[in-house]
Amino acid sequence: MANLKEIRVRITSVNSTMQITSAMKMVSAAKLKRAQDKITRMRPYAEKLSEILSNVSSSLDSSDGKFSAQREVKNVLVVAITSNRGLAGGFNNNVTKEIRTLMNQGELKGKNVKILSLGKKAFDLYKKTDNHTTDGFNETPYSIFDSLTYEKVSEIADEIMKQFAAGKYDKVVLVYNKFKNAAVQILVTEPYLPVVPTQSEGKATKTDYIFEPEKEKIIDELIPRSLKVQLFKALLDSNASEHGARMTAMHKATDNAGDLVKELKLTYNKARQAAITGEILEIVAGAESLKG
Repeated sequence: MANLKEIRVRITSVNSTMQITSAMKMVSAAKLKRAQDKITRMRPYAEKLSEILSNVSSSLDSSDGKFSAQREVKNVLVVAITSNRGLAGGFNNNVTKEIRTLMNQGELKGKNVKILSLGKKAFDLYKKTDNHTTDGFNETPYSIFDSLTYEKVSEIADEIMKQFAAGKYDKVVLVYNKFKNAAVQILVTEPYLPVVPTQSEGKATKTDYIFEPEKEKIIDELIPRSLKVQLFKALLDSNASEHGARMTAMHKATDNAGDLVKELKLTYNKARQAAITGEILEIVAGAESLKG
């Protein structure tokens, strides 16, 4: 059994850690509220824009568009969206594990895969690998969460679209955590390019639009805007998910630290009681020896 001094040091250390995790939990809770408000406001616009694009483009030959060209998939760009910081449970690890599964066992097996890291955790993992790429991007895209704005996201989306249209990549995929609530994040592998009009059963609406200007020109305007909004929504989802995951992880860490402190205090009291009992026995034995 450890001596009393060692146990006291451990109790002090765990209490200090518990204060840190509790503070981080409160900070994440405050940031989560703001991030949740942003994604909640963004989703209806993104979904409506996607619905309009699907309805308008369903009657066109999608193979004619530069962003909807169906090619044999050889070169794939995977956009890995993680956070800049850790201490968020399995938040970042889930994204990298999913990418590894796609490359080794999934649909990307045998393809030439390049990974664009949006978030420093993914960048730190992939920067020394052959799959890592930042070609064509003016600023370091992994630091996007330092100042997450639509303008910066638009620049990244423009470059991705440019490289796809030039034929550098045949497919682009987003891998990120979608925000559901503070305790639940859903790992999503989302096709980004090429754009394929989808018609969900029972929800498809056939509307006779009057177009001004031509339908093709409207789609040429809508597709880039929709892709920018789609990427921005994915980043907002990931940002909210990060704070939710960190708040949950720090809450569990605080609870675990509290349980550990209780166990250490119990151990300390037992050791202290044993020491006191031993001292009393020594005093009694000494007194008895003097009497003898």
